[in-house]
Amino acid sequence: MELLWKSHMNMKIHAIKLVYILLLVTLMSSKVAESRKSKMIRSSFEYNAINCRAHSVSIKDFGGVGDGKTLNTKAFESAINHLNQYGSEGGSQLYVPAGKWLTGSFSLISHFTLYLNKDAVLLASQDMNEWPVIKPLPSYGRGRDTAGGRYTSLIFGTNLTDVIVTGDNGTIDGQGSFWWQQFHMKKLKYTRPYLIELMFSDSIQISNLTLLNSPSWNIHPVYSSNIIVKGITIIAPVRSPNTDGINPDSCTNIKIEDCYIVSGDDCVAVKSGWDEYGIKFGWPTKQLVIRRLTCISPYSATIALGSEMSGGIQDVRAEDITAVHTESGIRIKTAVGRGGYVKDIYVQRMTMHTMKWAFWITGNYGSHADKNYDPNALPEIRNINYRDMKAENVSMAARLEGISNDPFTGICISNVTISMAAKAKKQPWTCNDIEGITSGVSPKPCGLLPDQGIKKIKACHFPSDYLPIDMLELQKCSYSL
Repeated sequence: MELLWKSHMNMKIHAIKLVYILLLVTLMSSKVAESRKSKMIRSSFEYNAINCRAHSVSIKDFGGVGDGKTLNTKAFESAINHLNQYGSEGGSQLYVPAGKWLTGSFSLISHFTLYLNKDAVLLASQDMNEWPVIKPLPSYGRGRDTAGGRYTSLIFGTNLTDVIVTGDNGTIDGQGSFWWQQFHMKKLKYTRPYLIELMFSDSIQISNLTLLNSPSWNIHPVYSSNIIVKGITIIAPVRSPNTDGINPDSCTNIKIEDCYIVSGDDCVAVKSGWDEYGIKFGWPTKQLVIRRLTCISPYSATIALGSEMSGGIQDVRAEDITAVHTESGIRIKTAVGRGGYVKDIYVQRMTMHTMKWAFWITGNYGSHADKNYDPNALPEIRNINYRDMKAENVSMAARLEGISNDPFTGICISNVTISMAAKAKKQPWTCNDIEGITSGVSPKPCGLLPDQGIKKIKACHFPSDYLPIDMLELQKCSYSL
């Protein structure tokens, strides 16, 4: 009987073990399936772009190592050289997966997308040998930092068509402190590099990225057209030198939308060449729309027009702008010798918190390329329109300084309320050599901007039509790796 009982118990234990093993196998199979499913989800992604690509590779396929220490400049160059063959076959994409990818400067190609995973970080090399030196821009005549040439930007391209730099909010870290120190100690022979610069190019998209600590300017499209900059976060210390956010320069048909910028210089700086070089080159920036921009820059402007504006700036439209702890809201910077023009500027629905100036127009900016500028080359500033704005904790409402015998004309300001700071200037407006009108503006503007009354002027003009760049519809691109 005892033997029978033991046999029964052994069978029961065996059955329990068998059930346990079956449950364990089922659970493991379920986890493997979930893991496979998760892996499959992680290896596919979607994004919106001006064009999708027929061919896609990973930087790992070309020996890239994302450990933050291995230099990947040659891996990027090899991958892009390989992908160049697909330009006429549906274009190509280079995928940068999660990791820290140390690299020097590299150049893009046409019909190409550089895509950064959300956990990918491009780390800019601090070895100057990784940054080739190129000639100054022809519209500047010299480097911005020095009279010599300039270091190529981290991501560079010239004479391109259909080029995209985007991601799932991946990061490009310029590791700029090294360059800032060299600049402050005046040890640089050439102008500092930018993070992204595309020259003489058409159909550009830069979107959904975080840019950190650029050596100098962050995004610089120059001599280019049909440009979208969207969903960009830019962050640099507020005392870092010349870390401008987005600088469209001698460009046409540009859209800047949904960007957040903290920098040591202007958040958006619109440019078109410097003194006699910009006048001779004669390539304006025009048809620019800026929407939903948030800016923090205690020592510079939210949107600056100039100071290098010698090729001209025309038809700039900015709306739904937020400035927080920023030196000035809208600033026009120019000087005798610049020539060129800034005209047909329209700004509406802007909110400002803790500002030194809400509006600032400077006709004596100086800072010339060299001593060869023409003192008779006077800039033309006219048809400047600001409307529907609120500002609080402002030290001075406006500082509007034209040029003697060259007044800035057609300034219109309407429906603007500025709340002054507790220790604000006793004279909230200073004006000289300007002409214009106002309506519904508080505090009361200077005498050169007489109040026309609500009945005579309801609002300064803002165009109701759309620029060509607004007509461009992005495609939904889907990829599996």
